Amino acid sequence: MSNDKGLLIGSITILIGAVIAIMALVRGPWQAWLLIGVFTLWGLWVVLILLLPYMQQAKRRRQRQQRERQLHAEGVSQSTFQVPELEEPISDDLLLRYANHRILTYLRSSYANACFEWCEPKPTELIRTNGTGRIRLYNVDDFDHADITFGKDAAIRCDLLRIVPLSKTETGADDPNNIPPNKQPIDPRIWYENSGRTVLEALVADLNSRGHSKLTLRENGDICIQQGEELVPQEHLSNFPAKVYWPRLVEVFESNGLSAETTAQGIQVSW
Repeated sequence: MSNDKGLLIGSITILIGAVIAIMALVRGPWQAWLLIGVFTLWGLWVVLILLLPYMQQAKRRRQRQQRERQLHAEGVSQSTFQVPELEEPISDDLLLRYANHRILTYLRSSYANACFEWCEPKPTELIRTNGTGRIRLYNVDDFDHADITFGKDAAIRCDLLRIVPLSKTETGADDPNNIPPNKQPIDPRIWYENSGRTVLEALVADLNSRGHSKLTLRENGDICIQQGEELVPQEHLSNFPAKVYWPRLVEVFESNGLSAETTAQGIQVSW
């Protein structure tokens, strides 16, 4: 735009110079004809300079639209999309979390509070081999399980199930809390940096990918999540501080971006 303005100002300067020259050097009828010719040429030049960029832009737009229509027509007849090979293998933990987030997005599109647990011991093998595995559902009305199928085209299919056993068996009670709390003097922050951070950060990332938003630290060091009406242990923290240190430990959790509070069952940590 600034270039066009400069050309227009320059052309006006040339026009003024030409008009002055004609007025000074030419007399009689030829003067009028020369002035008409100069103004006509200047007008045609200005129109050409101003319209040329828009004409080129319209031409490029037509070419782009034609190219897009051609690519769209070719894309319809192309074969099924192939998943590209990765130069470096993705770690099992990262691959599983990607899949967990996609499954959770599908479940929460119909059930806002849904979460799940894998029933398979090695779900990453199912992802890499395009297999089918089963998950246990929670907070999903009318269904308690689902079969997850990983396709070769990177698609994930989720079939909701409700399993009704022929006979119900009593499961054994949880192991009693026979691990006494740590009675030795301890700094909760040092304990968290040396023993708690690595375990908690890995577990929080995994639980978050499966729809959980909180966990409970029991007095014996067990890390539990709510499944139905029960607290089910997931990991264990060694040398977990005694209750007398819990208020300080809550502050340590909060300073590391976690919400924490002391409850009757233990320390509840949420994210």
